[in-house]
Amino acid sequence: MRVKIISLCLLLSTAAGPAMSAEGEAAMQLVEGGVFGKALNPGETPPLALQNEAYVLPPLTVECWAKLDNKSQYNILVSNEPKASGTHWELYASAADGVLAVYMPGYSPADVRSNRCIVDGQWHHVAWTFNGRISRLFVDGEEVIQSPVRLNQNIQREPGPLYIGKAAGLEQPIGCDGLIDEVRISSTVRNIDGKPDQPFTADQDTIGLWHMDEVDERGLIPDASQLQNHLRLNPVLRISMDELDRESFKAGPSPLDSEALEIGLKEGEGSHPEGAVALLLDGLWQMAEGGDPGQRLSGEWGDAIQARVPGSVHTALFEAGKIPDPKFGRNDAIAHDKSFNTYWYKTTFKRPQGAEGERLVFNGIAIRCSVWLNGELLGTHDGMFGGPAFDVSGVLQENNTLIVRIDPAPGDRTQWNNPEWRSTVVFNNVWGWHYSSIPALGIWRSVRIEGSPAVRMFHPFVATRDAQEGIVDICIDLKGKKAEWSGVLTGTIQPDNFEGKPFTFNHPIQSNQQESQVHLRMKVPDPQLWWPNDLGAQNLYRMKLSFVPDGGGIPDRFETTFGIRTVEMASLPSGPKSTQFNWTFVINKLPMFVKGTGWCTMDSSMDFSRERYNRLISLARQQHIQMFRGWGSGMPETDEFYDLCDRAGIMVLQEWPTAWDSHLVQPYDVLEETVRLNTLRIRNHPSLVMYGGGNESGNPFGKAIDMMGKYSIELDGTRAFHRGEPWGGSIHNYNCYWGRQPLDHNLNMTASFIGEFGLACMLTESVLRYLPDGEKGQWPAPPEGSLAHHTPIFNTAEDMSRLAQYSAYFMPDNTLENFITGSQLSQAVGVRHTLELARTRWPDCTGALYYKMNDNYPAASWSCVDWYGVPKIGHYFFQDSFAPLHACVIFKTVNPLGTDCALPVFLLDDADQLAGRKWTVKIEAFDSNLHSVKAETFQGENSINRVRQLGELSLSARQTQTVPLLISSEVQVDGQLVDRTFYFVNYETKKGCLFELPKTRLNMQIHGNKVLVKNEGSLPAVGVNISRPGHLDTFTIDDNYFWLNPGESHSVTVNSSEGLVLDAWNLEK
Repeated sequence: MRVKIISLCLLLSTAAGPAMSAEGEAAMQLVEGGVFGKALNPGETPPLALQNEAYVLPPLTVECWAKLDNKSQYNILVSNEPKASGTHWELYASAADGVLAVYMPGYSPADVRSNRCIVDGQWHHVAWTFNGRISRLFVDGEEVIQSPVRLNQNIQREPGPLYIGKAAGLEQPIGCDGLIDEVRISSTVRNIDGKPDQPFTADQDTIGLWHMDEVDERGLIPDASQLQNHLRLNPVLRISMDELDRESFKAGPSPLDSEALEIGLKEGEGSHPEGAVALLLDGLWQMAEGGDPGQRLSGEWGDAIQARVPGSVHTALFEAGKIPDPKFGRNDAIAHDKSFNTYWYKTTFKRPQGAEGERLVFNGIAIRCSVWLNGELLGTHDGMFGGPAFDVSGVLQENNTLIVRIDPAPGDRTQWNNPEWRSTVVFNNVWGWHYSSIPALGIWRSVRIEGSPAVRMFHPFVATRDAQEGIVDICIDLKGKKAEWSGVLTGTIQPDNFEGKPFTFNHPIQSNQQESQVHLRMKVPDPQLWWPNDLGAQNLYRMKLSFVPDGGGIPDRFETTFGIRTVEMASLPSGPKSTQFNWTFVINKLPMFVKGTGWCTMDSSMDFSRERYNRLISLARQQHIQMFRGWGSGMPETDEFYDLCDRAGIMVLQEWPTAWDSHLVQPYDVLEETVRLNTLRIRNHPSLVMYGGGNESGNPFGKAIDMMGKYSIELDGTRAFHRGEPWGGSIHNYNCYWGRQPLDHNLNMTASFIGEFGLACMLTESVLRYLPDGEKGQWPAPPEGSLAHHTPIFNTAEDMSRLAQYSAYFMPDNTLENFITGSQLSQAVGVRHTLELARTRWPDCTGALYYKMNDNYPAASWSCVDWYGVPKIGHYFFQDSFAPLHACVIFKTVNPLGTDCALPVFLLDDADQLAGRKWTVKIEAFDSNLHSVKAETFQGENSINRVRQLGELSLSARQTQTVPLLISSEVQVDGQLVDRTFYFVNYETKKGCLFELPKTRLNMQIHGNKVLVKNEGSLPAVGVNISRPGHLDTFTIDDNYFWLNPGESHSVTVNSSEGLVLDAWNLEK
């Protein structure tokens, strides 16, 4: 089964009769009277071929026959990519004079025009050859112009399909009035000598050949070249970019494409004997820096320190007192240099008893390593995301010594922004382009010795075919030690995090060959579905599998958790487009708006403990996050990450570790191993919903990207693959911050899917942890000091200036505390409004992912939770913006001071909580004295179909003439308050005005983990917040920075009630 593509639009037949087939419509464009048979009449629907890298770069030869009749227009013969692309080319006949020409905007001159007219109603053979320096045009075998050209600098590429009879990328496409026949494209400069007297034939240099004589049953015009890139009529086939991409990957079958054997389940738990012996080698190893290889392999290590495995070189050095804390001050420079030394790891262990066919398996070593066991070199390995693994059955002894040498990080230690991450496969966000420059080294994942069973089960795959019916497939590749084998496969499916009965099956297998594939289908009784956060429960099942061979032998055993859920991708309401992915996520047949954020690699020193993951993921769940985008500058995430996302209901878009076109130069074999091993490892997790090719690559094409797309089908087939992000209709936008645009820019940002945007800001109290004592009292912060260094690009790109710009919208720049507060408020405002605007645009906008949830290093950055685990102010406002039931007010500007404005009011209900219930929405505006200047109330009953505009809050110029202007928004359901937030505008003209409001009094009562806050004053309390100083990295509160009306009480839940401090923006102190 391939990932299913569905459309939200209905394709309706007309009264004229049934729609013509694709084959029939395409056939109508092939007409008699061609040069050697039929010819193409491009008409209004010129055919296209899928984008292919082979058509882009010289050397190239493009040939065709053309019969053109109309000089009043341009006639496009063959064109590749949109006209805006720097690598676009098009062969055409010009308007008015009809002469043959070629257009290449990435070169100078861009237009090479002959003086030979070909628009005369006669057939002409035309050709263009290009070697990268000379552009030559031919008509009927005669050269009509030769022109030298020069490649322009800084061209921007915009990949796209190849068209016959059309130039793409224009609001009004240019077509062709005439006939075209025998189109051939070659990856060489051919000798054009005379008019061809027979149809072209394909050879090894032919990369496109369309005879225009036939149409296959799919409505495609065949390509006779080795690429087999058949022409299609896009408007007829209504093809999405997903479908075009999947076809271009030329993948083999998915595991689920094979025929499934239906089996029954019986109540009860099956018998699962212990499998092959496994010895975990994790723990304390010896680690030494540098040294003579001979001595390291044969002698004692008198200079060794202890190193935890899994762990990193830098953590071991810090814990041993060899380097200072890399996170403190400017100590990262010391840790940075340590990345460019050689390190040796050593451990000893006894041979596990009862094992046979032993293998040594490393789950991850950063980055390049060599491995010795008992003095014998087992091999070397490159790339940190899986492997190496070795057969050690012939090397093991009773007492064993295992040594691993880790090579220095590639590149020059003197280069802070080190581009050499492109020479391998790593998480690149610690290589100096952002955040930190400490390339990670170490044995960072588990190590084990494992025995071999008589028959091994390889990566059992569990996939849901029908969630509502509980139909689940299991696909297993098995391999025996013998040429023929038999036994019984036993499986148990039981609830993992909910109450229910276990069910089991026994399936006998007899194989007459060493390798065999099993595809079983079963129906789980009373299926409990897995849902994303806010849409239902995250029910997980545990599956135990064991294979017991007949006649004795070591069994094999496997366990995994899985969820019963389906994921499909639907088009936007306008229907599928060849230039756009299908962006609507459909989970268990429910289309949804995706509320998400970017996920950053959690720690530069590779502390990937479950405790750290749980802190961040639980905060994301509280924030109503439904998707993490695991960006390509990070890593294929760990098992702990995925397990916690499964349990939190947070979906994952997992990008492979490439960025900014690095896939074009990274070692293919290392990337291939990374994608293959990690796809097999993570594909059973219900939280995984999409694979991605990498981060912000302008040219997401080529062998490596095709491999990723191919594996997404051949190793999975249930999830979509996007070749890049942004791509195919999504956007990334940093006009705020990098572009220094005012915050109003973000208030008006729209797209079909927002993949990344945000605003960098300072940390909270945590900032003091990395500042040396001598710097804590310095303000303004010195440009070479630690505060400035811990910024997005180490203050080398006006980082402090940019932070100051946005902070100064809110606060005077006279203290560090004000700088932090203003900075965090700018992030809150610069993100929350964009999120809410996107939600109101459903279904034309289907998701918004802001950047980002977390950091790999303590620094001023785009995260809403800092590296220490402390939420910033934005976390709580984003929590409001993403609440499943929420009333929001839409602003076009943060400064409507003294203007008439009508503010749209929307009610949002993701999970249909309003079904069968009465609801009231109240929006109220307050002036600088916290007096109400206008209120609107909207009432209704029952469901709203997710999004409904209720009306507007109209304010006059007199009512907006206040600094600041505050607006509260609340939802009551059946008389109970269920949602409230507040907005603040008109703050720029008086810095600090949000904290100069008239005061009110608050009272706090603590009852266990419940805290009741009461407003005992006569004015609203604004920005009410509770903190636990000294413990902010572990403190959790379910609501913060809230609005409290006079006399009103609000109860919040905390994880610890010791040392709480109550505050508000207008608290009387």
